Amino acid sequence: MKRIFVTGAFGLVGSDLVPQLAKKYGKKNVIVLGNKTIGKHFHGVLAKGDVRDKKTLEKIIKQYNISEVYHLAGLLSVGGEKNPDLAWDVNINGLRNILDLARDYKLKVFWPSSIAAFGPTTPKQKTPQHTVLEPTTIYGVTKLSGELMCQYYFLRWGVDVRSLRYPGLIGYQAPPGDGTTEYSVHIFYGLLKELKYSCFLKADARLPMMYIDDAIRGTMALMDAPAQKISIRTSYNFGSINFAPRELVSEIKKLYPAFICTYNPHPIKQRIAESWPQSIDDSQARKDWGWKHEYNLAKMTKVMINGLEKKLKVKR
Repeated sequence: MKRIFVTGAFGLVGSDLVPQLAKKYGKKNVIVLGNKTIGKHFHGVLAKGDVRDKKTLEKIIKQYNISEVYHLAGLLSVGGEKNPDLAWDVNINGLRNILDLARDYKLKVFWPSSIAAFGPTTPKQKTPQHTVLEPTTIYGVTKLSGELMCQYYFLRWGVDVRSLRYPGLIGYQAPPGDGTTEYSVHIFYGLLKELKYSCFLKADARLPMMYIDDAIRGTMALMDAPAQKISIRTSYNFGSINFAPRELVSEIKKLYPAFICTYNPHPIKQRIAESWPQSIDDSQARKDWGWKHEYNLAKMTKVMINGLEKKLKVKR
């Protein structure tokens, strides 16, 4: 049986990924790394440590006989702009530690890149797999650098590292974080707590998005794909839906007509959003390993509202 190690296990992706991995491989075979953030209701195998501490990571890998790593730990776009030095330290040095250990212990690795690897000079519509990559945020710079490191470790040492350029991810298990696209999660909390929300992006700020269930399913499908099917060793374009805040508001108002959304664009977040694509061409992922999304905007909106109503104990 595979032994899986997950860093960043209590973030937006990890909060949904870890239960699915535990369901597939068994709780005792999924070891999660906890540092400052540890889920209150987590029941599983927890190892304490920091991704920048290579010796601790190596100890965990040896102790639990790890065979696969999902390396999710990292600072997001807005948090990275607040502390660029920390973003580089965590995002790059943490990844380098994982790749070194994967080389030394023959581990398969998943690492998430992001649409942040693109930049203002990238084509905005149906952004191709191979295109201009000139990010203008430290988060994007670390993602582009990470993609190239992943490819290098594959070409130089044969490390089986696989990656997806995540779009904005939307889910309700973890609280919303400090990312540019996470207005799309914050908005549901505003809806259910106050019946209103002030959006930090412009009403027409279109961005690629994805419901978390699609992201988890696609991530696990990529890791399950035969190595000979993987033609991209930087990071696959990964897409599903795209929308602007006003379109999300329109869907919400179908279920909560009294909801009010105002727009107060934050200069840094709006600038970041404008540097990113509006839609993604992910045909390579669909061709290579059969990627196919299931959630459209309407379905995602209903599921988010239903899930958060239960979580926040809100009655309609």
